Amino acid sequence: MACTYRAKPALLVPALTPFDADNKPDTGRFVAHCKHLLAEGANGLAVFGTTSEANSLSRNERQSLLEELIEAGVDPAALMPGVGCCATSDTVELTRHAVASGCSGVLIMPPFFYRAVTDDGVLAVFSEIIEQVSDNRLQIYLYHFPKMSGVAVTSYLIEQLLKRYPDTIAGVKDSAGVWAETKSMINNFPSLDIFSGSESYLLRNLRAGGAGCISATANVNAAAISELINQRDSNNADQLQQSLTEVRVIFEKRPLIQGTKAFLAKKLNDPNWAQVRPPLFNLSAQETDDLCGELAQTHLA
Repeated sequence: MACTYRAKPALLVPALTPFDADNKPDTGRFVAHCKHLLAEGANGLAVFGTTSEANSLSRNERQSLLEELIEAGVDPAALMPGVGCCATSDTVELTRHAVASGCSGVLIMPPFFYRAVTDDGVLAVFSEIIEQVSDNRLQIYLYHFPKMSGVAVTSYLIEQLLKRYPDTIAGVKDSAGVWAETKSMINNFPSLDIFSGSESYLLRNLRAGGAGCISATANVNAAAISELINQRDSNNADQLQQSLTEVRVIFEKRPLIQGTKAFLAKKLNDPNWAQVRPPLFNLSAQETDDLCGELAQTHLA
């Protein structure tokens, strides 16, 4: 399954991680889901991001799942695994593994937990990662999601990284949800692939020269998102965008991870798909019914 996400525009899916009855990663479901997303039109997979519950997965679990995915026939060039961890040494090991596996890029969230860190402190971490990995194949996508990480990817940080490592910094996933900031990144850093973290901003992203989106709800709506990318210059592009936004707004009323998993469980008649790892919690039966009832009024019905 070939990769096209390095050619703009693109849809990447932060694939959900299914768990079995013992709350261990379910490799079979994971591989099947990832292959389905690519068949639905996704250009690549941003596995082990926030939506994937990556920070509830061990380093070994991430590496094992990546290896199983590639062994099952998914082209590693289609993969942008999330490798960000609190410990720089863990990020380095995951990055080395991804590069050695042939992945086209890695998605790195700044180190989290500590608050009020400086840009120069974050710059030092990224510099250490790049220099320790020391591989000219490395392509880094910076993950800007301050609501979750507590640490922003600022313009200053991007500027300094580009000065030091212009051939390594490839793009940004902007999940802050502020369109003006995304547009500023697109305008100020034309050499970078700037992805929106929600399909609600997809058409504006594409019209501004952005790279597309990396969206949690693409786990259940990949075909429709891909259709908008393909028809972005058509007369019905705005209507397609409105339809995507309606679905996204419904999911955003609930926790996104639990909501997308609950919807998949219902759609596939497979209750195990709803399982999340603590400290997250599954949606209740009533919450799931309410979600599916709202979605029944959309194209996902």
